[in-house]
Amino acid sequence: MTDPSWQPGAWPPHQGLPAMRPAPGQPSMLAAHSDRERAVDVLRAGFAEGRLQKEEYERRVERAYQSRTVGELSLLVADLPQGPATFQQAPMAVPPTFMAAPPTNGKATAAMVCGIATFFTFGASAVPAVILGHMARAEIRHTHEQGDGQAVAGLALGWLAIVGWALLLLLIVSAASG
Repeated sequence: MTDPSWQPGAWPPHQGLPAMRPAPGQPSMLAAHSDRERAVDVLRAGFAEGRLQKEEYERRVERAYQSRTVGELSLLVADLPQGPATFQQAPMAVPPTFMAAPPTNGKATAAMVCGIATFFTFGASAVPAVILGHMARAEIRHTHEQGDGQAVAGLALGWLAIVGWALLLLLIVSAASG
C-alpha cells in the first residue's frame, strides 16, 4: 500500500501528480485530521464528477491521509475545483459572546446615579440627572457607546422629581391663595 521509498515531505512525482513539496510561499503548517478530511472531500467530489480515474483517486486519498503539512494537501487538490481555496487561512469569526463590549458612557451612568439620588436628596439631583441624561444620549448617538438605558432612566427619574416638586409647589400656592 505504501511506497517503500516514501519520505515525509518528498513525494515522488509519478503518473501526473506533482511533487509533494510545498512551494516557497506555500504554508508548511502541520495538517490536522480535519484538513485531511477536507482534502479527501475535494478528491471525492472530483472523482464523482469524473475528473479523476479510480486508481488516481485512491492514490491521492492514501497520500492525503499520509500528508503531514497543509501544503502537501493543497498540492493534492490543486488541479481540482475549489482545491486550494479550501486551505487558505480565513480569519476566524469571533462569536459576539466573546467580543469585548463597547464601553458604557460615563455621563449615562452619572445620569442614572443622579436620578436614583433624587429620592435621597429630595429632588436636588434632579436637574443634573436631566442635563447629564440629555448629554449622554447625544454622545451615545455619535460614539455608539452603551448606556442609553441608563441615560433614559436618569432622565425619567429626574423629570419625575422635577414634575413632583412642581406639582407640590402648585398645591402649596393654590392652598395659600385660596
